[in-house]
Amino acid sequence: MTLFHFGNCFALAYFPFLIAYKGSGLSEYNAFWRCVQAGASYLFVQLCKMLFLATFFPTWEGGAGAYDFLGEFMKATVDVADLVGLHLVMGRNAGKGELKVMVAAMGWATAELVTARCIPLWVGARGIEFDWKYIQMGIESNISLVHYIAVSALVWMFSRYDLPRHFRLPLTLLLGLSVYKGFVLESSVHLFVLGSWTALLVRAVLTGVLALSSLSLFVTLVHGN
Repeated sequence: MTLFHFGNCFALAYFPFLIAYKGSGLSEYNAFWRCVQAGASYLFVQLCKMLFLATFFPTWEGGAGAYDFLGEFMKATVDVADLVGLHLVMGRNAGKGELKVMVAAMGWATAELVTARCIPLWVGARGIEFDWKYIQMGIESNISLVHYIAVSALVWMFSRYDLPRHFRLPLTLLLGLSVYKGFVLESSVHLFVLGSWTALLVRAVLTGVLALSSLSLFVTLVHGN
């Protein structure tokens, strides 16, 4: 039963990535190693963020159950480095905008999946019969994939030299939402005492709003020129 449960969680986590890779046409461009390089850039950016946080933001030592809203907000601001990293990754890749967006997003999301969810899944599945949290990890990986595709598209649009002036404000707002989405979610969990499934639903809704807004701007910009 444990092996069957692990197989289900593994398929839920990884198959959408495979479908996205095949369906987006990345396989036709032999972009596998580009995605690997993007994943390596993700690891480097996360290492820099960890060093920065460890240096300037010490561990919160408040009372039990307390939540440091200001500290967490400042820590979330460091996620701007992800936007810079995605911009640099897309700048190193030649090709159409759609290809750059998908390469950066696939590499970034896959690296996050391997480091943040694959290892706990391997370790946890060996000692349990069934646990919903591993199903949640698989769903979260799919949400992260959508999130990084949307964020990569926003970064690509924002960095265009021919970007119309009236696109600046909505793109800035959406990029701000992408940076502070985790902070908003964590704050909601503590303020409203949300359960794990409710928190997952909120994460999916926020990501859906970000993705649909990004898609609308992307289609308008690309097909409007």
